[in-house]
Amino acid sequence: MTKREVVRLVLEGQRPPYVPWNVGLTQEARAKLQQHFGQADLEDVLQNHLLGLGSDIGFFTDLGHERVQDVFGVVWDRTIDKDIGNVEGCVLPEPTLKGYTFPDPVDPRFFAGIPERIAKFGDRWRVFQIGFSLWERAWTLRGWQNLMMDFYDHPDFVSDLLNTIADYNVAQVKEALKYEIDALYFGDDWGMQRGLQMGPAMWHKFIRPVLKRTYGVVRQAGKFVMIHSCGDVDELFDDLIEIGVNCFNPFQPEVMDVTALLGRYRGRLAFHGGLSTQRTLPYGSTDDVRRETARLLELGRDGGYIFAPAHDVEGDVPLENMLAFIEVVQQQPGYVAGE
Repeated sequence: MTKREVVRLVLEGQRPPYVPWNVGLTQEARAKLQQHFGQADLEDVLQNHLLGLGSDIGFFTDLGHERVQDVFGVVWDRTIDKDIGNVEGCVLPEPTLKGYTFPDPVDPRFFAGIPERIAKFGDRWRVFQIGFSLWERAWTLRGWQNLMMDFYDHPDFVSDLLNTIADYNVAQVKEALKYEIDALYFGDDWGMQRGLQMGPAMWHKFIRPVLKRTYGVVRQAGKFVMIHSCGDVDELFDDLIEIGVNCFNPFQPEVMDVTALLGRYRGRLAFHGGLSTQRTLPYGSTDDVRRETARLLELGRDGGYIFAPAHDVEGDVPLENMLAFIEVVQQQPGYVAGE
């Protein structure tokens, strides 16, 4: 059975032959593994099950001095965070879209190399990724504090902004659907360590209807919807199921009960993540990592679960801890390397 077939079983709520996995790495963590294995390409080492396609956020312009610009014109300072960065300035200083032109959603750079990657990794679950897909795209343009105030002071602008972003996403989704993909993966952080950034009332009023429209395009095409949203957002799971979500990431044990949620939602919503990147990976022993990895794999034996660290592995994680969970997942009964 191919990796692609195993992931499909998981997302369809069936019992897989083993628990599939997909591990993301920050630059610093990746460098540790590259040095250890003496190779730049870690695909053979990780044996991931998801094939990420597209360019996620669209960081195409290097401005030098550790700054990059995305396709929406937002400048990111990477002097501290080397993978994404911190927003500089404000592209929309006033609550209006007048004078601002959205980028081309079908810019060829987002789709470059897709057929070649599918040909090379045809056994994997093919996922076209759209990062900062709604709320995050909005606040990076307008400013987080400004947008929070706009919910109350300029609600029509908020609706206009979110729906225009959704129009952009839908156009990009329709282009991605021309390729032999399996799922669309939308990244959009709504949560904090406790609760939603904008609160449940604002999420339901402004964000839910726009997500429903976007996800609906994917589901109508017969494809799967996978999302990423950091933080304490489990109060939204029933809503997310209703509007078409098939798989949720990052499934953070620091902010939600992964054991209870996996049992409660198995067959209705799959989860991807679960291994603590705030506690176990950076501060636990290798035995701690092995035990927690084995526990999560046991929880996921009946389906509905893709193993992963709860977020991309950070640079503060010891090499030994990375090697520990990689070894445990690859030694699962039922998994045969190379299939």
